[in-house]
Amino acid sequence: MREKLPKPPTPKSLEFLYYSKFGGLILRLATRRWVSKLVGKYLDGRLSRRRIKKYIQKNGIDMNDYVAEDYKSFNAFFTRRIKPELRPFDHDPSAFLAPCDAKLSAYNVSETGEFEIKGFKYTVGTLLKNAELAEEYDGGLCLVFRLCVTDYHRYFFIDGGTAEGNTFIKGRLHTVQPAALERRRVFTENCREYTVLHTDNFGKIVQVEVGAIMVGRIVNDVKSGRFERGDEKGRFEFGGSTIVLLVKKDAVELDAEFFENTANDCETVVKCGEKIGYKPVK
Repeated sequence: MREKLPKPPTPKSLEFLYYSKFGGLILRLATRRWVSKLVGKYLDGRLSRRRIKKYIQKNGIDMNDYVAEDYKSFNAFFTRRIKPELRPFDHDPSAFLAPCDAKLSAYNVSETGEFEIKGFKYTVGTLLKNAELAEEYDGGLCLVFRLCVTDYHRYFFIDGGTAEGNTFIKGRLHTVQPAALERRRVFTENCREYTVLHTDNFGKIVQVEVGAIMVGRIVNDVKSGRFERGDEKGRFEFGGSTIVLLVKKDAVELDAEFFENTANDCETVVKCGEKIGYKPVK
């Protein structure tokens, strides 16, 4: 059994922002993209390097796990590369993998394209803003991979295939912590970018990268063309962020524990390249 995490306590800062009227006024400003862009400029600069040592100590990060580099900025450190041998990819063609280190929640999409997260109804159509594409995922799966600020923030292709190109959707930048998910439809309010992936073994998958407050900047290095299982797709710069995978009906059999934990309001810890399901035998 994998490690499962119950709902974390709500930080006082988020309780103020999301549960009080005055905090809500500040939240309207804090979630604007230009605010995060200003923070991002500082974190891209050399002056931000002074934050690195304290951040490592505060979060108990073992730097022996990462490729040694001379980080020119905090964002360069935040997107540090882990040693490849610590994140091996399962190369069994039938193995369905996690694209990143994250806390995973799993949802069934209804035959009308709906799914529910933390009491809010979502539709695939509002997530993608593309009704024709969304219909293809009726009855399928919606997998939500939430990355915390201490997670490894690079993400990878789960299978070989070809990418159609990226579609960016403008929005705000809320936090992706559970406290916010209970108050707002974060995944359809936040900036996001999706890629249609024609995979070799699991059919047509949509991967959605969702930004988050205080940068959460999405950087996709591969935008179209051929890719292989385990190739790096991109990275999130500073801030907790989320990847959503949409999988067609009957394309993947997900391990049952993910649904059980999600139903019990728990997230499941996964690592990139880890097998989380398989291709059903037809």
